[in-house]
Amino acid sequence: MPAETFRDAWGIPHFRADSAEELAFLQGSNAATDRSWQIEVERWRSEGRTAEQLGAEGLLWDRFARQSRIDDTARRSFATLDAETQRWCTAYVDGVNQALTDGRRDAQEFQDTGTAPARWEPWTPLGVFLVQHILFSTFPNKLWRDHVAATLGTDAMGLFSIEAPVWAGSNAWAAAGSLTASGFPVIAGDPHRLMELPGVYQQVRLACPEFDVVGLAFPGVPGLPHFGHTGTAAWAVTNAMADYQDLYTEQLRHTGDTLQALGPDGWEPVPVNHQEEILVRGGAAETVDVIETARGPVISGGPDGGALSLRTPSRSAGVLGFECLLPLLRSRSAAGVEAALGSWVEPVNCVLAADSSRDVRHIVAGKVPVRNSENRVRPVPAWSADHQWTGGWVDLPRSAVDALAVNANDRDSGGGDRTGLEFAPVHRARRIRQLLEEAGPALDADAMQRIQMDTLLGSWPTFRTLLDGLDLLSGPADGLRLRLLGWDGQMDADSNTAATFSAWRSALVLALAQSPALEPLTAPHGRSPLFAPWLHPAARVGFAVETILAQGDQHGVVVGAAARQALEEVAAAPPAGTWGASHILLPLHAVSDYPSLGAVAPTVPLTSLSGDTNCVLSTESLPGVTDGSFRGPVARYVWDLSDRTKSRWIVPFGASGDPDNHHFASQLPHWAAGELIPVVTDWDQLTKEKS
Repeated sequence: MPAETFRDAWGIPHFRADSAEELAFLQGSNAATDRSWQIEVERWRSEGRTAEQLGAEGLLWDRFARQSRIDDTARRSFATLDAETQRWCTAYVDGVNQALTDGRRDAQEFQDTGTAPARWEPWTPLGVFLVQHILFSTFPNKLWRDHVAATLGTDAMGLFSIEAPVWAGSNAWAAAGSLTASGFPVIAGDPHRLMELPGVYQQVRLACPEFDVVGLAFPGVPGLPHFGHTGTAAWAVTNAMADYQDLYTEQLRHTGDTLQALGPDGWEPVPVNHQEEILVRGGAAETVDVIETARGPVISGGPDGGALSLRTPSRSAGVLGFECLLPLLRSRSAAGVEAALGSWVEPVNCVLAADSSRDVRHIVAGKVPVRNSENRVRPVPAWSADHQWTGGWVDLPRSAVDALAVNANDRDSGGGDRTGLEFAPVHRARRIRQLLEEAGPALDADAMQRIQMDTLLGSWPTFRTLLDGLDLLSGPADGLRLRLLGWDGQMDADSNTAATFSAWRSALVLALAQSPALEPLTAPHGRSPLFAPWLHPAARVGFAVETILAQGDQHGVVVGAAARQALEEVAAAPPAGTWGASHILLPLHAVSDYPSLGAVAPTVPLTSLSGDTNCVLSTESLPGVTDGSFRGPVARYVWDLSDRTKSRWIVPFGASGDPDNHHFASQLPHWAAGELIPVVTDWDQLTKEKS
């Protein structure tokens, strides 16, 4: 058959070809057309060239990209791929480049910013994938714990335990056929990431004689790494919250013309030590020292002090896990999915897989190094033999699912102490399981869809207990306290009480953050401003507020006084509007990061949101910082193994990255309302795209 592209009524592309390589070409060509600006920005970021293209605002990222050696890691990982996967990735890149040759990479953002796309290299998709995930793991949290230890003492690190602060909120769950109306398994869920415009995921279909798969792709990356349905098998991922990246405190010295690092066996030559030039649009070029010790690239500090190296499985082993992607597309069973993911590297994911033979499996996939448990807490000394990697990998959990499985970044699903240090609070996992059990033994797609929109705040009981014990309040403040105690904890967009609770919570977070016991956290941290989101005291107090409420008094934080102060403040000026008036969608577009260009980022209609951090509908806010949500469900899906056409999905915006295209944000109102659109697989219901 000829290689062809079709579209459904939502503009979602469906590709059909004679081979996997031809499909990859079509997928790359389409990504370069529908998401042209988006994927080129990711390419610039992977190469550390955003400042060259967009201005000085890109320097922070470019320094990190060069120092962490993203592009070099992508090259090395591509070189280690098997020949078939190399050809497949190259075919994808050929499609991207053909779109450039054909003049189809003409996104408005290029004109608005005075930039232009360029030809891709075969390893560029690996670099794009690394950009999406290098900050997705736990090493920035180690910077925060180090700052807490330096300012408050090591005992205070536990006060900010993440079984509280989580920068991800993904959900996935599976019901075995014994619990569904059809008798076949159903998988459902929603990944949570930054709400990028256009979306970080692209709905696609890939069909050839070998396989016919629908799923969610990363624009700029071939295949369907995270979510897919092959017709007889389906899979979904959440962040396992595993700890697989380490930071090492390095001692560096110059000896003549040689740079040395102190390792476990003494001073050793640094294998990589050179300077790279970062071009800056509208400004002078800058140089950056690129240093890599035997542990890994130095991402902070240098020979003059403060040097930290980053060790990751992908960099140390020279593999990223792309070897899995073709076998994943070919999977016809849950066992096939598990086998395909056997060589996955990072990020470490919890995977739910099911098939039409009614097999359901829970898999933790990736590489977690065997090493000292102290490595998981904060930077460790590079010269300590006790803190080196042993060369082995942790044996990750895998199990059959007889009834229900729920993954919500929680300790149980991620493998607990075996794989990580801190996980998400159990709230979402517990609530999803409760809702599944309440829905009865005949679960179907409608039930799954309702669960995705549940707005009960999991942390509400902690706040309610605090309110219940407060006294010494003025009349208005006590009236506010009683009103909140009568609230049901539902973070609904049309609720004024939810807005009032949020106002009190934010005031409480600020009062705690400004308390004398925690005020030292505002001291300079000495790290790159790139890490500011992880090192923002008020944001971190907001994420860890449950732990602080429980343990703060032991560390000199007068919790009751802060809670009373916050109640008095809100009682004096209570919010007049609803939660949805302030809890609005804040989509991120790369143009907004470069104001010196004078370009205007595309926008979408103002959208009020239900839900919040610690709801199943995890439309995250930052108490004490903003009620708006720039992180939330970047897709929702229900995979039905009885019949793929009964499956459903949605993304926040649309299939196109072109603001003038009808499908730029055509799914937004449906996404906000909790609706899903059908997965269409009948070719006769699709419209063939003209070549």
